Amino acid sequence: MYFGFLVLFALLYPTSAFASSIETFPTNITAIVMFVIFVFTTLMLTYWAARRTKSAKDFYAAGGNLSAVQNGLAISGNYMSAASFLGISGLVFTSGYDGLIYSIGFFAGWPLILFLFAERLRNLGKYSFADVVSYRLSPIPMRTLSAVGTLAIVLLYMIAQMVGAGELIRILFGIPYEYSVVLVGVLVVLYVSYGGMFATTWVQIVKAVLLLAGTTLLAFLAMTHFDFNLETMFKEAVVSHEKGTAIMSSGGLITDPISAISLGIALIFGTAGLPHVLMRFFTVSDAKTARKSVFYATGFIGYFYILTFIIGFAAIVLVNSETGVQMLSEGGNTAAIHMARAVGGDVFLGFISAVAFATIVAVVSGLTLAGATAVSHDLYACVIRKGVIKEYKEIQISKIAAVIIGLIAVLFGILFEKQNIAFMVGLAFAIAASVNFPVLVLSLYWKGLTSRGAFYGGLIGLVSSLTLVVLGSTIWVDILGNETPIFPYKYPALFSVTAAFVSIYLFSITDKSKESEKEKIKFDVQNVHAQIGIGAVETDA
Repeated sequence: MYFGFLVLFALLYPTSAFASSIETFPTNITAIVMFVIFVFTTLMLTYWAARRTKSAKDFYAAGGNLSAVQNGLAISGNYMSAASFLGISGLVFTSGYDGLIYSIGFFAGWPLILFLFAERLRNLGKYSFADVVSYRLSPIPMRTLSAVGTLAIVLLYMIAQMVGAGELIRILFGIPYEYSVVLVGVLVVLYVSYGGMFATTWVQIVKAVLLLAGTTLLAFLAMTHFDFNLETMFKEAVVSHEKGTAIMSSGGLITDPISAISLGIALIFGTAGLPHVLMRFFTVSDAKTARKSVFYATGFIGYFYILTFIIGFAAIVLVNSETGVQMLSEGGNTAAIHMARAVGGDVFLGFISAVAFATIVAVVSGLTLAGATAVSHDLYACVIRKGVIKEYKEIQISKIAAVIIGLIAVLFGILFEKQNIAFMVGLAFAIAASVNFPVLVLSLYWKGLTSRGAFYGGLIGLVSSLTLVVLGSTIWVDILGNETPIFPYKYPALFSVTAAFVSIYLFSITDKSKESEKEKIKFDVQNVHAQIGIGAVETDA
């Protein structure tokens, strides 16, 4: 029922559009078998989860009783995306050493989450991080801002996943890119609509285990070609790559210091502002478990990013010699997939392709649930209905929102087909760093923050980041077809994050209303609850 719109879109999409699709590959039977096994397993998990989902807490927070290891794996599965596996290895394949900036940036935000947010979020929140920022601030403007920011982040982040999905399913089945994207959209809507957080969590756990095992084996097989000597791998990569020794120095991907700083700010602070990551802290029973979850997740994620760097450099040698760079899609997104064929043949190609597909489905499921939660819980239940709503109605709205978000993601995935997916995620991180991170960190740690400052400052961060993304080269030039971008830098975070923090500060210190004084008093109460674990159940609906 809930995925009918996506199926209809798949049937009505004009076949003439396929003429622009990039070349298809021979059907891989091994990949299809593994794909079917994964889809069948996750659908059974969804059926099981749907039977267990009896309340809003089950739907949004998986009942709130996951163990630290389970949630750590789920966080990893939620975070290690197609942009990480395909995009970073593709960037290393095309640009060499500079691709490491994404690996480090994606990882560096986790200590912030561990030390600044994990325990406080669990103690103060209920289903979304908007619960936390609304604890002492005016709930209607804060939830509205949080929901709009969440939807912007979710949709931009999902573009990257859908692009990766289209590439992968094209390899798995040899079918056109557009149908591939629609297929992922249908599956994700099924998982979220019927199983909620229970289903999404177990899809993410299965995906995390498969991805860690698959990338470990891929890196191991690749290193056998270099006698497990990194120096040998780097030397051969320099010889094989058309840029030569330039791939071992910085400046190939990020050419100016402003872009480098801006990208770093986006990746580090953006990680701590991702709504689909933050909502995972409400799936555990207490703050201690939330902290341990981040500890496990940090280990899994750090290990994974080391492997993507190795895979990217090994692909420079093995893919170029085995298949030729001309067989890779634009953006280098399939470098890891082609290397799997080079080191393990079609059987291993099928396995890695299926693992990568599981990666995309798990991340898109988490994103879709975060977006649906923003619509149903933050906007509809808390803003429009002022908390007066029956649980079944709120869940129903969430399922409808999941369908609409899935449809929009499919359309955007087709539109942005030629973009490198790690780069696209970098833009989503820039928005998260400009909206969610400043408001969240100041609401938890600055007594002087007021609702007026948080709302207008966060809004300025959102508008400036979105505007600069549109005026930059990715959309203004690559998508809209203009010759030169109006905003000269690819990454807006340095400017938009600064604008957000400065605006929040100025609007807060100039706020002399009676409400602002009450909010400052509430800060002390909030701080006590954040420390001792009282408050989550007291949060408004």
